[in-house]
Amino acid sequence: MKIALLGAGKMGTILATLAAQAGDEVVLMIGSRNRPALTHEQLRQADVAIEFSRPDCAFDNIVFCLEAGVPVVCGTTGWLERLDEAVALCADRGGAMFHAANFSIGVNLFFSVNRLLAEMMEQQTQYEVRVEETHHIHKLDAPSGTSLAIVKDILARLSRKSEWIGNQISKANQVPLISHRVGEAPGTHEVIYTSAEDTLLIRHEAHSRQGFALGALEAARWLIGKQGYFEMEDMLDLRY
Repeated sequence: MKIALLGAGKMGTILATLAAQAGDEVVLMIGSRNRPALTHEQLRQADVAIEFSRPDCAFDNIVFCLEAGVPVVCGTTGWLERLDEAVALCADRGGAMFHAANFSIGVNLFFSVNRLLAEMMEQQTQYEVRVEETHHIHKLDAPSGTSLAIVKDILARLSRKSEWIGNQISKANQVPLISHRVGEAPGTHEVIYTSAEDTLLIRHEAHSRQGFALGALEAARWLIGKQGYFEMEDMLDLRY
C-alpha cells in the first residue's frame, strides 16, 4: 500500500521504517512545517493516510484527508472533544476513518479484560479502584488517551463510580487516575482494585513504540476499501 504519514516525529520515523520492511511505500511524510503547502492532489497519491501529529493539528489533518477522499488512520490523542465532528464529516463525505487511543494489539486485549473485570467488580463493593499510567516526558497530553479510555470503560460498568479525578485523594464516587511522566518510558497502564484483604491488578507494559506502529499499519491496511468510522474493536472483533 502507498502511505501518507502526517506527523514526522518519532512515531512517523518508526512507521516509515516498518512500512518499508513490510514492502509498503511511504509516498509522503508531512510534518507541521510543510503541512500547509500540501494539496489534496498530492495527498491522493496515497492509498491511506496515517496521522500521528499533535493534539492541536489532528482535527485539521483528519478534515483535510476526508475532504481529499483519502482514508485516514489517526493515533493522536488530546483532541477528542472534536471526535464527533470528525465522525459526522466522515459520514457526510462517505469517507473512511479509523481512530484508536492506542494501536497496540496487547493494549486492546487489555481493554477487553478491563471491561470484563469491571463488570465482575460491580457486585464486589469491598474493592476500590484506581488507574495509573506512565509515559515518556515528551508526551503532550496527561492523562493519556489510553488511560481515559480505560477509566471510561470502568465508569460505564461500576454504578458506584460516576467520575474520575486526577490524583490519589478521591471521594467515594470517584476513580483516581494518576499520570506519571518518566524518562523515555514507552507506556505502562495499570488498573488496581484494592480491598482490606487483597489487591487485584491488571497491567500492560509496552517494551517499545514498535507495537503501536505495527498496529497502526495493520489498521491502515484493513481500512482501505471500507467506508465509515472504525476503532480497534471493529478490526479485532472485540465488541460484545
